[in-house]
Amino acid sequence: MKYFVKGNSIVREIWGKSDIVLLIFAGAAAEFALNKAVDWLYFTGRLPADPLGRLFSTVSYARSIVFSEQQSALRTIDAMTNIHRVVEEKRGTKIPDWAYRDVLFMLIDYSILSFEVLERKLSKEEKHEVFDVFYQVGTRMKLKGLPGNFEEWEKVRQKHLDSNLKHSHYTDDLYSQYRKHLGVSRYRILIESQILVLPQSVRMRHGFRETSLLAPLIVLYKLSRRLKTDWVLRALIFPMKYKSQIKMLDKIPSYS
Repeated sequence: MKYFVKGNSIVREIWGKSDIVLLIFAGAAAEFALNKAVDWLYFTGRLPADPLGRLFSTVSYARSIVFSEQQSALRTIDAMTNIHRVVEEKRGTKIPDWAYRDVLFMLIDYSILSFEVLERKLSKEEKHEVFDVFYQVGTRMKLKGLPGNFEEWEKVRQKHLDSNLKHSHYTDDLYSQYRKHLGVSRYRILIESQILVLPQSVRMRHGFRETSLLAPLIVLYKLSRRLKTDWVLRALIFPMKYKSQIKMLDKIPSYS
């Protein structure tokens, strides 16, 4: 059976660990709050109403692609594309191509950055592999203007960061929703987690400091993973009602 992502891929290792996946989406949540196309997330009203629920829904789609056989993964990508098309029809306008690329670029960048924060530095070949997987996703979605290789992507990614981000009232509203749904303590942990992975330009637009208060605790956290006690820390970050969703992130489908 052919899978969308091969069994020994670094992408499977990255997306098979809940803490890395959550850090990916912490970073993406921070960046997309600044994206000039963030108003699209407000059109249906679902994101501000339940930002954490939307996070786990998006994670579910992403992992379905990474861990599914080829045809199933392609159907998932097509379903995602169709969902966006329906929203576009309801609003009567199209989501800009650059906005689609931005989301894809976030998944590439934060997959690499999050893994390197919690695990180790990736080799050049592994970074290329991360890019190649999400390039396949973008190609299936028929996105225009995709860079053809990792080196080209690095240049285009920086241009997107320079051109497509701004602090707006949507930024402030999203963060007020994060605070409302997480509570003050968990909200502060979210901010510090985001600082761990955000590129400098994104941190600056948020007004975040350069160094996270969590940075000195990374070694301790890695030790807790070896001792199988890291679930305690994850429980501190997310409300109890999301306990089952977090546990599911650690379950990796096996190959037949």
